[in-house]
Amino acid sequence: MERIVLPDGRTLEYLIEGPPGGLPLVLHHGTPSGAVRYGPLFESAQRHGLRLVEASRPGYGGSSPHPGRRVADVAADTAALLDSLGAAHFVTVGWSGGGPHALACAALLPGRCVGAATVAGVAPYDAKGLDWLAGMGDENIAEFQAAAAGVQPLDKFLTGMAGDLSRVTADDVVAAFGDLLSEVDKRALTGGLADYLAESTRYAVSAGIAGWREDDLAFLADWGFTLADIRVPIAVWQGEQDRMVPPTHGHWLAHHVPGAEVHLSPDEGHLSLIADFDRIVDNLLAHIAV
Repeated sequence: MERIVLPDGRTLEYLIEGPPGGLPLVLHHGTPSGAVRYGPLFESAQRHGLRLVEASRPGYGGSSPHPGRRVADVAADTAALLDSLGAAHFVTVGWSGGGPHALACAALLPGRCVGAATVAGVAPYDAKGLDWLAGMGDENIAEFQAAAAGVQPLDKFLTGMAGDLSRVTADDVVAAFGDLLSEVDKRALTGGLADYLAESTRYAVSAGIAGWREDDLAFLADWGFTLADIRVPIAVWQGEQDRMVPPTHGHWLAHHVPGAEVHLSPDEGHLSLIADFDRIVDNLLAHIAV
Protein backbone atom coordinates (compact mmCIF):
# COMPACT_ATOMS: atom_id res chain seq x y z
CA MET A 1 0.00 0.00 0.00
CA GLU A 2 1.33 3.43 -1.00
CA ARG A 3 0.40 6.77 0.57
CA ILE A 4 0.56 10.42 -0.41
CA VAL A 5 -0.19 13.60 1.52
CA LEU A 6 -2.78 15.72 -0.27
CA PRO A 7 -2.56 19.53 -0.50
CA ASP A 8 -4.99 19.94 2.41
CA GLY A 9 -2.90 17.66 4.64
CA ARG A 10 -5.06 14.53 4.38
CA THR A 11 -3.47 11.15 3.66
CA LEU A 12 -4.63 9.13 0.66
CA GLU A 13 -3.64 5.47 0.40
CA TYR A 14 -3.58 3.61 -2.89
CA LEU A 15 -2.51 0.48 -4.70
CA ILE A 16 -0.71 0.63 -8.03
CA GLU A 17 0.38 -2.17 -10.31
CA GLY A 18 1.45 -2.37 -13.94
CA PRO A 19 4.07 -1.01 -16.34
CA PRO A 20 5.56 2.33 -15.18
CA GLY A 21 4.88 3.97 -18.52
CA GLY A 22 1.39 2.57 -18.91
CA LEU A 23 -1.73 4.70 -19.08
CA PRO A 24 -3.29 4.70 -15.59
CA LEU A 25 -6.64 3.01 -15.14
CA VAL A 26 -8.11 4.59 -12.01
CA LEU A 27 -10.52 2.15 -10.39
CA HIS A 28 -13.13 3.51 -7.97
CA HIS A 29 -14.20 0.82 -5.53
CA GLY A 30 -17.70 0.05 -4.28
CA THR A 31 -19.41 0.88 -0.98
CA PRO A 32 -18.32 -0.15 1.59
CA SER A 33 -14.85 -1.17 0.48
CA GLY A 34 -11.34 0.20 0.07
CA ALA A 35 -8.14 -0.34 -1.85
CA VAL A 36 -8.04 -4.13 -1.78
CA ARG A 37 -6.42 -6.08 -4.60
CA TYR A 38 -8.73 -8.31 -6.64
CA GLY A 39 -6.41 -10.24 -8.91
CA PRO A 40 -8.57 -10.54 -12.04
CA LEU A 41 -9.00 -6.75 -12.30
CA PHE A 42 -5.30 -5.98 -11.86
CA GLU A 43 -4.33 -8.78 -14.23
CA SER A 44 -6.78 -7.54 -16.86
CA ALA A 45 -5.30 -4.04 -16.65
CA GLN A 46 -1.79 -5.41 -17.12
CA ARG A 47 -2.85 -7.49 -20.14
CA HIS A 48 -3.96 -4.22 -21.69
CA GLY A 49 -0.69 -2.47 -20.84
CA LEU A 50 -2.33 -0.27 -18.20
CA ARG A 51 -1.30 0.71 -14.68
CA LEU A 52 -4.21 0.01 -12.38
CA VAL A 53 -4.48 2.61 -9.61
CA GLU A 54 -7.00 2.14 -6.80
CA ALA A 55 -7.26 4.57 -3.89
CA SER A 56 -9.25 4.12 -0.70
CA ARG A 57 -11.78 6.92 -0.56
CA PRO A 58 -11.54 9.22 2.48
CA GLY A 59 -12.40 7.45 5.73
CA TYR A 60 -11.60 3.95 4.48
CA GLY A 61 -8.47 2.12 5.59
CA GLY A 62 -5.51 4.47 5.83
CA SER A 63 -7.14 7.38 3.96
CA SER A 64 -7.99 10.29 6.23
CA PRO A 65 -11.70 11.01 6.73
CA HIS A 66 -13.12 14.00 4.88
CA PRO A 67 -16.37 14.90 6.67
CA GLY A 68 -18.94 16.51 4.40
CA ARG A 69 -17.20 15.41 1.23
CA ARG A 70 -19.19 15.43 -1.99
CA VAL A 71 -18.83 13.03 -4.89
CA ALA A 72 -17.14 15.83 -6.84
CA ASP A 73 -14.27 15.99 -4.34
CA VAL A 74 -12.83 12.77 -5.76
CA ALA A 75 -11.66 14.71 -8.82
CA ALA A 76 -9.16 16.83 -6.89
CA ASP A 77 -7.92 13.80 -4.94
CA THR A 78 -7.46 11.85 -8.17
CA ALA A 79 -5.66 14.74 -9.85
CA ALA A 80 -3.27 15.05 -6.90
CA LEU A 81 -2.59 11.30 -6.98
CA LEU A 82 -1.89 11.37 -10.71
CA ASP A 83 0.39 14.39 -10.26
CA SER A 84 2.42 12.36 -7.78
CA LEU A 85 2.70 9.59 -10.35
CA GLY A 86 3.68 11.96 -13.15
CA ALA A 87 0.66 10.92 -15.23
CA ALA A 88 -0.88 13.43 -17.60
CA HIS A 89 -3.86 11.34 -18.72
CA PHE A 90 -5.92 8.44 -17.41
CA VAL A 91 -9.02 6.35 -17.94
CA THR A 92 -11.36 5.41 -15.13
CA VAL A 93 -13.85 2.73 -14.13
CA GLY A 94 -16.26 2.98 -11.20
CA TRP A 95 -18.01 -0.10 -9.87
CA SER A 96 -21.19 0.25 -7.80
CA GLY A 97 -20.61 3.08 -5.31
CA GLY A 98 -17.56 3.96 -7.38
CA GLY A 99 -19.74 4.75 -10.38
CA PRO A 100 -20.58 8.35 -9.41
CA HIS A 101 -16.91 8.97 -8.66
CA ALA A 102 -15.88 7.85 -12.15
CA LEU A 103 -18.54 10.18 -13.55
CA ALA A 104 -17.12 13.03 -11.44
CA CYS A 105 -13.67 12.48 -12.90
CA ALA A 106 -15.10 12.45 -16.42
CA ALA A 107 -17.01 15.68 -15.81
CA LEU A 108 -14.46 17.64 -13.80
CA LEU A 109 -11.11 16.56 -15.30
CA PRO A 110 -11.71 17.08 -19.03
CA GLY A 111 -8.59 16.76 -21.11
CA ARG A 112 -7.00 14.63 -18.43
CA CYS A 113 -9.64 11.92 -18.10
CA VAL A 114 -9.86 10.51 -21.61
CA GLY A 115 -12.49 7.81 -21.06
CA ALA A 116 -14.73 6.41 -18.35
CA ALA A 117 -17.06 3.55 -17.55
CA THR A 118 -19.60 3.12 -14.79
CA VAL A 119 -20.39 -0.50 -13.89
CA ALA A 120 -23.58 -1.03 -11.88
CA GLY A 121 -23.23 2.54 -10.64
CA VAL A 122 -25.88 4.44 -8.73
CA ALA A 123 -27.79 7.37 -10.20
CA PRO A 124 -28.28 10.71 -8.42
CA TYR A 125 -30.67 10.52 -5.48
CA ASP A 126 -32.71 13.45 -6.81
CA ALA A 127 -32.92 12.03 -10.34
CA LYS A 128 -36.22 13.07 -11.89
CA GLY A 129 -38.47 10.18 -12.78
CA LEU A 130 -36.46 7.63 -10.78
CA ASP A 131 -37.73 5.85 -7.68
CA TRP A 132 -34.25 5.55 -6.20
CA LEU A 133 -34.91 2.73 -3.71
CA ALA A 134 -37.28 0.66 -5.86
CA GLY A 135 -35.85 -2.77 -6.65
CA MET A 136 -33.07 -2.65 -4.05
CA GLY A 137 -32.59 -5.51 -1.61
CA ASP A 138 -33.97 -5.04 1.89
CA GLU A 139 -30.57 -4.27 3.41
CA ASN A 140 -29.90 -1.35 1.07
CA ILE A 141 -33.39 0.05 1.56
CA ALA A 142 -32.87 0.08 5.33
CA GLU A 143 -29.41 1.63 4.98
CA PHE A 144 -30.43 4.47 2.73
CA GLN A 145 -33.58 5.18 4.67
CA ALA A 146 -31.30 5.67 7.67
CA ALA A 147 -29.03 7.92 5.59
CA ALA A 148 -31.99 10.01 4.48
CA ALA A 149 -33.02 10.42 8.13
CA GLY A 150 -29.70 12.04 9.04
CA VAL A 151 -26.22 11.46 10.40
CA GLN A 152 -27.25 10.06 13.79
CA PRO A 153 -29.67 7.41 12.46
CA LEU A 154 -27.09 6.44 9.82
CA ASP A 155 -24.30 6.18 12.41
CA LYS A 156 -26.46 3.92 14.55
CA PHE A 157 -27.35 1.72 11.58
CA LEU A 158 -23.80 1.38 10.25
CA THR A 159 -22.31 0.81 13.69
CA GLY A 160 -24.78 -2.00 14.20
CA MET A 161 -23.67 -3.60 10.94
CA ALA A 162 -19.93 -3.04 11.28
CA GLY A 163 -19.27 -5.60 14.02
CA ASP A 164 -20.48 -8.55 11.97
CA LEU A 165 -18.88 -7.25 8.78
CA SER A 166 -15.49 -6.95 10.49
CA ARG A 167 -15.48 -10.73 10.90
CA VAL A 168 -17.07 -11.85 7.62
CA THR A 169 -15.39 -14.69 5.72
CA ALA A 170 -15.82 -16.04 2.21
CA ASP A 171 -18.17 -18.71 3.57
CA ASP A 172 -20.33 -15.97 5.12
CA VAL A 173 -20.72 -13.77 2.05
CA VAL A 174 -24.10 -15.09 0.86
CA ALA A 175 -25.60 -14.74 4.33
CA ALA A 176 -23.97 -11.34 4.91
CA PHE A 177 -25.31 -9.86 1.66
CA GLY A 178 -28.73 -11.46 2.14
CA ASP A 179 -31.47 -10.04 -0.08
CA LEU A 180 -28.89 -8.04 -2.06
CA LEU A 181 -27.73 -11.08 -4.02
CA SER A 182 -29.67 -12.31 -7.01
CA GLU A 183 -29.28 -15.94 -8.05
CA VAL A 184 -26.90 -15.01 -10.85
CA ASP A 185 -24.71 -13.16 -8.35
CA LYS A 186 -24.65 -16.12 -5.98
CA ARG A 187 -23.44 -18.28 -8.86
CA ALA A 188 -20.71 -15.72 -9.63
CA LEU A 189 -19.03 -16.21 -6.24
CA THR A 190 -16.24 -18.36 -7.64
CA GLY A 191 -12.61 -17.88 -8.65
CA GLY A 192 -11.75 -15.85 -5.57
CA LEU A 193 -14.61 -13.34 -5.79
CA ALA A 194 -16.12 -14.44 -2.46
CA ASP A 195 -12.68 -14.12 -0.80
CA TYR A 196 -12.25 -10.65 -2.28
CA LEU A 197 -15.69 -9.49 -1.14
CA ALA A 198 -15.05 -10.76 2.38
CA GLU A 199 -11.61 -9.13 2.53
CA SER A 200 -12.79 -5.81 1.10
CA THR A 201 -15.78 -5.76 3.45
CA ARG A 202 -13.58 -6.38 6.48
CA TYR A 203 -11.17 -3.70 5.30
CA ALA A 204 -14.01 -1.23 4.73
CA VAL A 205 -14.76 -1.11 8.46
CA SER A 206 -11.21 -1.70 9.74
CA ALA A 207 -10.81 2.01 10.55
CA GLY A 208 -14.42 2.52 11.62
CA ILE A 209 -17.46 3.63 9.65
CA ALA A 210 -16.32 7.09 8.51
CA GLY A 211 -15.74 6.14 4.87
CA TRP A 212 -19.00 4.22 4.61
CA ARG A 213 -20.95 7.05 6.24
CA GLU A 214 -19.35 9.68 4.01
CA ASP A 215 -20.12 7.63 0.89
CA ASP A 216 -23.79 7.18 1.80
CA LEU A 217 -24.31 10.85 2.64
CA ALA A 218 -22.51 11.93 -0.54
CA PHE A 219 -24.74 9.74 -2.71
CA LEU A 220 -27.87 11.34 -1.29
CA ALA A 221 -26.58 14.93 -1.44
CA ASP A 222 -25.90 17.12 -4.48
CA TRP A 223 -22.98 15.46 -6.27
CA GLY A 224 -21.32 18.80 -7.02
CA PHE A 225 -21.30 18.48 -10.81
CA THR A 226 -23.79 17.92 -13.59
CA LEU A 227 -23.84 14.97 -15.95
CA ALA A 228 -24.29 17.41 -18.84
CA ASP A 229 -20.67 18.49 -18.30
CA ILE A 230 -19.35 15.09 -19.44
CA ARG A 231 -17.74 15.25 -22.85
CA VAL A 232 -15.39 12.26 -22.83
CA PRO A 233 -16.23 8.79 -24.19
CA ILE A 234 -18.20 6.97 -21.52
CA ALA A 235 -19.94 3.62 -21.19
CA VAL A 236 -22.76 2.64 -18.85
CA TRP A 237 -22.82 -1.06 -17.87
CA GLN A 238 -25.78 -2.49 -15.96
CA GLY A 239 -27.09 -5.96 -15.18
CA GLU A 240 -30.84 -6.47 -15.19
CA GLN A 241 -30.57 -8.99 -12.30
CA ASP A 242 -28.94 -6.47 -9.96
CA ARG A 243 -30.47 -6.12 -6.48
CA MET A 244 -27.78 -3.84 -5.04
CA VAL A 245 -28.10 -1.13 -7.68
CA PRO A 246 -31.36 -1.79 -9.52
CA PRO A 247 -31.41 -1.74 -13.31
CA THR A 248 -33.56 1.39 -13.27
CA HIS A 249 -30.44 3.29 -12.17
CA GLY A 250 -28.55 2.11 -15.23
CA HIS A 251 -31.49 2.92 -17.47
CA TRP A 252 -31.68 6.44 -16.03
CA LEU A 253 -27.96 7.03 -16.51
CA ALA A 254 -28.19 5.65 -20.05
CA HIS A 255 -30.64 8.43 -20.90
CA HIS A 256 -28.92 11.26 -19.03
CA VAL A 257 -25.16 10.83 -19.53
CA PRO A 258 -24.35 12.66 -22.79
CA GLY A 259 -23.17 10.37 -25.54
CA ALA A 260 -23.05 7.29 -23.31
CA GLU A 261 -22.55 3.92 -24.93
CA VAL A 262 -25.00 1.66 -23.12
CA HIS A 263 -24.55 -2.01 -22.21
CA LEU A 264 -27.65 -3.42 -20.51
CA SER A 265 -27.16 -7.13 -19.80
CA PRO A 266 -30.40 -9.08 -19.13
CA ASP A 267 -28.60 -12.10 -17.65
CA GLU A 268 -26.12 -10.29 -15.38
CA GLY A 269 -26.33 -9.05 -11.82
CA HIS A 270 -24.17 -6.79 -9.67
CA LEU A 271 -21.22 -9.09 -9.02
CA SER A 272 -21.37 -11.14 -12.21
CA LEU A 273 -21.07 -8.02 -14.35
CA ILE A 274 -17.54 -7.29 -13.15
CA ALA A 275 -16.41 -10.85 -13.98
CA ASP A 276 -16.05 -9.82 -17.63
CA PHE A 277 -13.67 -6.96 -16.87
CA ASP A 278 -11.64 -7.62 -20.01
CA ARG A 279 -14.66 -6.70 -22.13
CA ILE A 280 -15.20 -3.50 -20.15
CA VAL A 281 -11.57 -2.47 -20.60
CA ASP A 282 -11.52 -3.46 -24.28
CA ASN A 283 -14.54 -1.26 -24.89
CA LEU A 284 -13.06 1.62 -22.91
CA LEU A 285 -9.78 1.62 -24.80
CA ALA A 286 -11.49 1.31 -28.18
CA HIS A 287 -13.02 4.77 -27.74
CA ILE A 288 -10.13 6.86 -26.47
CA ALA A 289 -7.40 8.94 -28.04
CA VAL A 290 -4.37 10.08 -26.02
